[in-house]
Amino acid sequence: MREAPVAVLGAGSWGTALAIQFARGGRPVRLWGRDGAQLASMAASRCNARYLPTATFPDSLRVEPHLPLALGGARDVLIVVPSTAFRALLTQLAPLLTREMHVAWATKGFEQGSLRLPHQVAREILGERRVAVLSGPTFAREVGAGLPTAMTVASPEAAYAGALAAELSSANFRAYTSTDIMGVEIGGAVKNALAVGAGLSDGLGFGANTRVALITRGLKEMTRLGVALGAQAGTFMGLAGLGDLVLTCTDDQSRNRRFGLLLAAGASPAQALAQIAQSVEGYHAAGAIRAVAAQAGVDMPLCEVVYRVLYEDLPPPQAVRELMSRPIKAEAE
Repeated sequence: MREAPVAVLGAGSWGTALAIQFARGGRPVRLWGRDGAQLASMAASRCNARYLPTATFPDSLRVEPHLPLALGGARDVLIVVPSTAFRALLTQLAPLLTREMHVAWATKGFEQGSLRLPHQVAREILGERRVAVLSGPTFAREVGAGLPTAMTVASPEAAYAGALAAELSSANFRAYTSTDIMGVEIGGAVKNALAVGAGLSDGLGFGANTRVALITRGLKEMTRLGVALGAQAGTFMGLAGLGDLVLTCTDDQSRNRRFGLLLAAGASPAQALAQIAQSVEGYHAAGAIRAVAAQAGVDMPLCEVVYRVLYEDLPPPQAVRELMSRPIKAEAE
């Protein structure tokens, strides 16, 4: 019996990398996106020249410009779009899904306005359905190149997380499982704002000591918020918490870190966004995290400072001075 295809929706760098990873095991993959001209170019060249030019498509990967055809016969649907586009795509997708289809995503971040996480948005739109999130310390270029990588697949249903992880895994790619979808998604949201802060710090020349302090205290903030919202504290010591935070704060492949570096060099947020020319989740996340933290009564001074730099014109050097002058407290707090 022929294996059911995977439909990957979102043909940016990360969607392309995940489509390639699924296809490496021989499973049929259909890659869909909104830009018809880009899809035609990808189909002709057998690579994503715009976002992932060095990774060629396996034979089992097919570029499909028509969404209903991409979904036809699929068992697993993987959504890989920015958080700002997640609800719209789910709404478009909902009437096309059969009951047998499972839905996963690699989208990170709280939704603007509603402050919902992706799994909460999915429940609202799709109702009861087998779902999962893919998250963790991964850069698309390295996955596309087949370099050793590990990530987390989280689902309320352990069996589904395990099945999806097994299909993703290969000689150079290992997926671990979790049932704490809340914790995994909070880690993926908060780390982006903290990475903007790390870029600001490094761009101002504050050095390695400051960077590691930011990462360590940022992890504390992430965990504090997660536990307040019902996540498991241990999740944040794993790939989707500490792992993703360290990666995003320390490597210039991170758009969020590069965004912070540009701000430190004197660019406005609008100028920095235009220069990067791809989604910078940390910019959108900062406001949502601030609102969620306020609702939960959680103190998140690092994320607060990033918000003020982005939206209240707080000069970055002054932001650092404010953080260093906070009252002395126990490290465990």
